[in-house]
Amino acid sequence: MQTRYMERSNSLAREKRALDPSSTEEGQSDRKRPALASVIVEALKVDSLQKLCSSLEPILRRVVSEEVERALAKLGPAKLTGRSSPKRIEGPDGRNLQLQFRSRLSLPLFTGGKVEGEQGTTIHIVLLDASTGHVVTSGPESSVKLDVVVLEGDFNNEDDDGWNQEEFESHVVKEREGKRPLLTGDLQVTLKEGVGTLGELTFTDNSSWIRSRKFRLGLKVASGYCEGMRIREAKTDAFTVKDHRGELYKKHYPPALNDEVWRLEKIGKDGSFHKRLNKAGIFTVEDFLRLVVRDSQRLRNILGSGMSNKMWDVLVEHAKTCVLSGKLYVYYPDDVRSVGVVFNNIYELSGLIAGGQYHSADSLTDNQKVFVDTLVKKAYDNWISVVEYDGKSLLNFNQSKSSGSSQTEVAMGPQDYPNSFDHQLTLPSLPVSVPPQQPSVGPSITVGGMWFGCQNHYSI
Repeated sequence: MQTRYMERSNSLAREKRALDPSSTEEGQSDRKRPALASVIVEALKVDSLQKLCSSLEPILRRVVSEEVERALAKLGPAKLTGRSSPKRIEGPDGRNLQLQFRSRLSLPLFTGGKVEGEQGTTIHIVLLDASTGHVVTSGPESSVKLDVVVLEGDFNNEDDDGWNQEEFESHVVKEREGKRPLLTGDLQVTLKEGVGTLGELTFTDNSSWIRSRKFRLGLKVASGYCEGMRIREAKTDAFTVKDHRGELYKKHYPPALNDEVWRLEKIGKDGSFHKRLNKAGIFTVEDFLRLVVRDSQRLRNILGSGMSNKMWDVLVEHAKTCVLSGKLYVYYPDDVRSVGVVFNNIYELSGLIAGGQYHSADSLTDNQKVFVDTLVKKAYDNWISVVEYDGKSLLNFNQSKSSGSSQTEVAMGPQDYPNSFDHQLTLPSLPVSVPPQQPSVGPSITVGGMWFGCQNHYSI
């Protein structure tokens, strides 16, 4: 009996505890109570997120507002009212008239610098009939006056042809508040028989402050001209305008001989290539070209493995656009001076002097070229013996060597030097000393076993 009573009492106690909610919650709270550190971390996360949202809200509002305004501007008043007015593209004879830039801009552009075409050329504009592709040379539209404006760089990125006047006007860029006019100079152009040229134009501000970070130049018909006629506006490709301080690092096209070597493509000012070249004694474009001609492999070794083959090709191609000065150098292997090789001012072979005659390099036969190559190598190895031709040093040298002996000299007149890198130079008249024991030069001469006749050479 006692045993049954105890079992029944225990069972009732367990049932009571199971039905008591306070005891259950206390057990669970003991097990699930979070640590103080985790509570603090969670609170900090919530606070940081709220602060981030508060700081982003004005930015997001501004971006959304700008995009909505741009979308509304592109729709135009006609589309907003649900009515689409036809674009008046055709001229009086149903022609599709369009303004067009015919010249690309010289880039990069800098504030305060002149806006020019590539290679410093004038920027031309034309009025075209797009239906035929011909320039409109007659009628009042062929002599219309145009306004030059600045456009946003992202104007009409998606479609080269499809815009109306309202869309064009909505992308015109004005100067920043408190700044000078963005574009100064000749802001109007008058066409003559459908053709015009831009005058002097200068940007006063860079393009970093607008969303696309780029500008375009645009042309539109000035107010009061060709009213009632749609002439589509013109636009250039997008370009960046940099602060004028960046011009200090500008590359030159073409480079000049006395330009510092970093003016060449792929050579950054004060960069690793620039420092390596300077350390090797190469400071100017002329120094660079001379080593290209004499020992291009050594030059590549100086630049190191960081200069890839593609970079090298771009670098040398840019350097070779340099305009040469026309200066000449002559190397004689001996004092007799019956034979000499002639180089231009970057030490490139121009021709050969043999017995008072000048033979251009491209007129030599294969056997003669082998002989000339030997002389060229000797000249490079003994460059200290090479004489710069200035019309005086050679004459003084000859007079000192030939005192008391007969001399044959041909008067030297003014000469024009071709200056293209790839153009064959023609040597002007040079004084040649003929020792008394040597017979007069005839119509041909044998030098080093090579016979030089009278064809394809010039008297000197």
